[in-house]
Amino acid sequence: MRILTWNVNSLRMRLERLLGVLERHQPDVACLQELKTAEEEFPALELKGAGYHASFVGQKTYNGVAVVTRKPHSRIERSFADGVDDPQARFIACDVDGIRALSVYVPNGGEVGSEKWLYKLEWLKRLRRYLDRNEDRKSPLAVCGDFNVAPDDKDVRNPERWGRTVLCHPEGREALARVAEWGLVDPFV
Repeated sequence: MRILTWNVNSLRMRLERLLGVLERHQPDVACLQELKTAEEEFPALELKGAGYHASFVGQKTYNGVAVVTRKPHSRIERSFADGVDDPQARFIACDVDGIRALSVYVPNGGEVGSEKWLYKLEWLKRLRRYLDRNEDRKSPLAVCGDFNVAPDDKDVRNPERWGRTVLCHPEGREALARVAEWGLVDPFV
């Protein structure tokens, strides 16, 4: 199975590029983040014309995630369903062709110590709780997305400069590691 993940940073601005990528690479699943598109403006018809099914959760000018698949998909979830009132569109999951695909857009965190930072750390805890509650370690699962955490110093150009920022801070790395400890494997390591 060919899986693609891409932080598109505005689907409206990059729709033609996305359609070109889908045509050129023919992924079975494409997980998209940072759509910056309200749900009523999502280009479902254009994607259908390209041979893809799409499920998404959008938000005007911010956030937004989608899963785009060649075959129809099912069991779509657009939130952690954990009772937290979270207005940010950062999570979607579905089943397609024998796998569970999650597209996540982890909060950036702003500055260490800020409310946005605390939201990021709590969001990662919620993701881990979602996995514990809803997913089966024995079933195929792909968690794709923009994690807004560099897991290791080798993942950034200047670790000395970035070491205490929201992208490289030890607390953020630990939070992401706790998510991965669920049983996830980073295919780029």
